[in-house]
Amino acid sequence: MGVWNSGFDNNVQQTDVGAVVRNGREILLQAFNWESHKHDWWRNLDRKVSDISKSGFTSVWLPPPTHSFSPEGYLPQNLYSLNSAYGSEQQLKMLLQKMKQHKVRAMADIVINHRIGTTRGHGGMYNRYDGIPLAWDERAVTSCTGGLGNRSTGDNFNGVPNIDHSQQFVRNDLIQWMQWLLRTGFQDFRFDFARGYSPKYVKEYIEGVKPLFSVGEYWDSCNYNGHFLEYNQDSHRQRIINWIDGTGQLSAAFDFTTKGILQEAVKGQYWRLRDPKGKPPGVMGWWPSRAVTFLDNHDTGSTQAHWPFPSNHLMEGYAYILTHPGIPSVFYDHFYDWGNSIHDQIVKLIDIRKNRDISSRSTVSILEAQPNLYSAVIGDRVAMKIGEGSWCPSGREWTLATCGHRYAVWQKS
Repeated sequence: MGVWNSGFDNNVQQTDVGAVVRNGREILLQAFNWESHKHDWWRNLDRKVSDISKSGFTSVWLPPPTHSFSPEGYLPQNLYSLNSAYGSEQQLKMLLQKMKQHKVRAMADIVINHRIGTTRGHGGMYNRYDGIPLAWDERAVTSCTGGLGNRSTGDNFNGVPNIDHSQQFVRNDLIQWMQWLLRTGFQDFRFDFARGYSPKYVKEYIEGVKPLFSVGEYWDSCNYNGHFLEYNQDSHRQRIINWIDGTGQLSAAFDFTTKGILQEAVKGQYWRLRDPKGKPPGVMGWWPSRAVTFLDNHDTGSTQAHWPFPSNHLMEGYAYILTHPGIPSVFYDHFYDWGNSIHDQIVKLIDIRKNRDISSRSTVSILEAQPNLYSAVIGDRVAMKIGEGSWCPSGREWTLATCGHRYAVWQKS
């Protein structure tokens, strides 16, 4: 496979926050799962950097890099320690250097909704941070989670001290910390539990730190009637879009709406993939340049399996997100743990996406959305179908580019 040039200089100075989003050629890899901390992770990834680059990924989302109370990294304490269950600071820096050599950007998982205290303070709670860098007192913790700060500007992450982002000293410290992460070798950010604090602070952090690309995890429940997913998910995608707007449009967001709809659609309900106006029904259909599409992550899949994509329909899912607008993200487990065939089928779809210049803003013309068949033309050079139903594009100019179980993709040369 030839090396594809995104037209975007990875060595560009980190000053133009919008350049990556404007370019629209991103393909992400989430490079960990819930169990990765058990497996010498930075060294494991170091061995895969060459394949990740060759496969066409532009940015790799790494697990939280800092010291954490829990090995997975999502209960941070000492933010300035890069020794974690995933490996040592030295191993991480070697990995980041190798990624830079292969022109793959490293995405840091920014866990700043909450932080585990070191000592008891007000009310006997562990809401002080004595003895470690960023030695905040109780004012840094929201009043709703046992601190002396203001009320939270978002939803609570229960059971731990939630950070009060309304405090200027907290924001100043976090901006300096994120700038330090960039100097360490990260270039992109993923904001964990973005429902927990106002998106205006995400805007301030992006403007102050200038990561090349940012994506937020704004995850709440889709609209269900009992166990049945409702056809109309407009209110769900609108909430994600409101969050993106709140960041000054500077951050993308994971398209949980598309995930929720797609994993029901592949079970013989493909009519779900066309909204009443003929567009894709997720965030992708309304604001594709800010929609990061995905099938599973460390929460929804892996060993947690809170909301898993049906495993026997995996390639239909990837045939959809890798040919459609938005910013597709591939999950580590699917790419590296589910066998060479899945890996190679995903690489082929990435190859078609790049060679036929599908971007986050490509147009979609949905031709069929029946119970057992979905078909669409993306841009003017790619056609695809998923489902049991038979379909192919009309016209001799189309040639089959790839196909597999219940999916096929055609291209115009």
